[in-house]
Amino acid sequence: MIKGEHISKSFEGRTVLNDISVEFETGKTNLIIGRSGSGKTVLLKTLVGLHSPDTGRILYDDVCYTELGFNERKAIRKDIGMIFQGGALLDSSTVVENVKLPLDLFTEQSEEEKLERVNFCLRRVQLENADHLYPSELSGGMIKRVAIARAIVLNPRYLFCDEPNSGLDPQTSVVIDNLIQDITCEYNITTIINTHDMNSVMEIGEKIVYIHEGKKWWEGSKDDILLSENKELNDFVFASAMAKRAKQLIVK
Repeated sequence: MIKGEHISKSFEGRTVLNDISVEFETGKTNLIIGRSGSGKTVLLKTLVGLHSPDTGRILYDDVCYTELGFNERKAIRKDIGMIFQGGALLDSSTVVENVKLPLDLFTEQSEEEKLERVNFCLRRVQLENADHLYPSELSGGMIKRVAIARAIVLNPRYLFCDEPNSGLDPQTSVVIDNLIQDITCEYNITTIINTHDMNSVMEIGEKIVYIHEGKKWWEGSKDDILLSENKELNDFVFASAMAKRAKQLIVK
């Protein structure tokens, strides 16, 4: 479980997050959605510790993360996996070297133990034959799967995903969504996904938080969205669906 209590954040006098309280459940895919500029990315970065909230606090299970010192936070960071929007792989490193990096940084395992864990994670994302390749030799979907393998190599308790389907075709996006959901359930991880992809919302949105103008405007499941009478949410869903349809027609 990850919980935010009365989180507010401003930049240069502009309020980006306004008194947000929210709880993300363990073993479920928790999605943060909202228009560009709504504050959803700042919320994700604040929850993961890349931004410090101006007010409020963040709890990882029963531990108040915002009140911890540097060394105490470092211990929790070992339990955090992160999937960045562009994959964030090291161009000069092979797939194996990219996935092994967290083990090199945070463990004292032998090289044999590290490679055993890396190979397990690559098999889990169905990339066991890509270990010697470099990022420039990978497709967009393969890059995201390598990023997932790297994110889970330390057996994280918490997984943050920033626009994991960005730049992917619809079919590959479904593969990535299903993989993230399967891993979340299989390892009982608290997963938080920042996305604008309504297909993801309707496929894997077990808990959805809609951010509007820096406030938590609505929360519920993918089934609840279809019954919602929240005007701003409905406008967002309709606009997102229309934009996606227009994009598909342009591609055709």
